[in-house]
Amino acid sequence: MYQDKIPQNSSNRNAHEIDYKIFGEEMQFVEIELDPEEGVVAEAGTFMMMDDQIKMNTILGDGSNQDKGILGKIFSAGKRILTGESLFMTVFTNAGFGKKQISFASPYPGKIIPIDLTEFGGKFICQKDAFLCAAKGVSIGVEFSKKLGRGLFGGEGFIMQKLEGDGLGFIHAGGTMAKKVLLPGEVLKVDTGCIVGFTQDVTYDIEFVGGIKNTVFGGEGLFFASLKGPGTVYVQSLPFSRLAGRVLAMAPRTGKGTRGEGSVLGGIGDLLDGDNRF
Repeated sequence: MYQDKIPQNSSNRNAHEIDYKIFGEEMQFVEIELDPEEGVVAEAGTFMMMDDQIKMNTILGDGSNQDKGILGKIFSAGKRILTGESLFMTVFTNAGFGKKQISFASPYPGKIIPIDLTEFGGKFICQKDAFLCAAKGVSIGVEFSKKLGRGLFGGEGFIMQKLEGDGLGFIHAGGTMAKKVLLPGEVLKVDTGCIVGFTQDVTYDIEFVGGIKNTVFGGEGLFFASLKGPGTVYVQSLPFSRLAGRVLAMAPRTGKGTRGEGSVLGGIGDLLDGDNRF
């Protein structure tokens, strides 16, 4: 059964109403059902499969301001460069007569999170590479940090992404996702790379770990992210940067196809096998 997110004042909404299903456990994909003329906008490289009669259209920006002229389109698209994304996005529209399905896949092991912007006051802030896809009409923009310390040491830099509007968006978290609802004044300390996103009322800052031993030998970095409620925070257990770092650390540095994993002898076993290239 498809899950549907429709606010009570749906007649006044700007974004398209879409239904969806999320499949899988560790490598998930989301299947979106589109009525005729409904559309979904997606980040490049997330498309998986679609029914016939769904049309693709590459556009500048996110498609939320296509009626504002060429300057509005260029300005919207230009902001995406600051988040490291492409100038262009792809809109998929059901050009047929019946319901059609289209699917988008997560880029690495983790969870796909549906974000109903009507539940969060029309705005949600997330890390730069978290966005997967959204109903057409949702604005995908940038959120600038107003604090120097957060921008320099916060892991996400001065710029994060923001989703705005009254529709449904989908973001991706690495590993297992934790959702924390903070009360007014309640503080949650998080590794800077583990933040997926948070609602607009959450105060985000960074905090020095403190202590000579913690700083030099702790291995957890110099700063925590400090998130103060009220609001909702999404945290991931495996940031892509951490996953990539572990893979890089284990990668062979001499062109060999293996590092002797699972062998008691390890590197000595390579010598006995005749593979003594160091």
